[in-house]
Amino acid sequence: MKPEIHPNYRPVVFHDLSADYKFLTQSCVNTTETTEFEGETYPVFKIEVSSQSHPFYTGKNVLLDTAGRVDKFYKRFGQKK
Repeated sequence: MKPEIHPNYRPVVFHDLSADYKFLTQSCVNTTETTEFEGETYPVFKIEVSSQSHPFYTGKNVLLDTAGRVDKFYKRFGQKK
């Protein structure tokens, strides 16, 4: 293997800001911040959505107005006959 061409693969804490949930995993993501997690200091990467806050995983689905979307589509592109 060639030296110095591989990314820095290390433990990183991902912090879900919307649910205030942290989890530790391996990643190559570049970060400049660090955080304390389970007594150790790790680099941290802040994210907006994880399995703790995404509606699909939490079961708190938001009701979408699909009928309005279909009507908007037909209005914009016309209905095939």
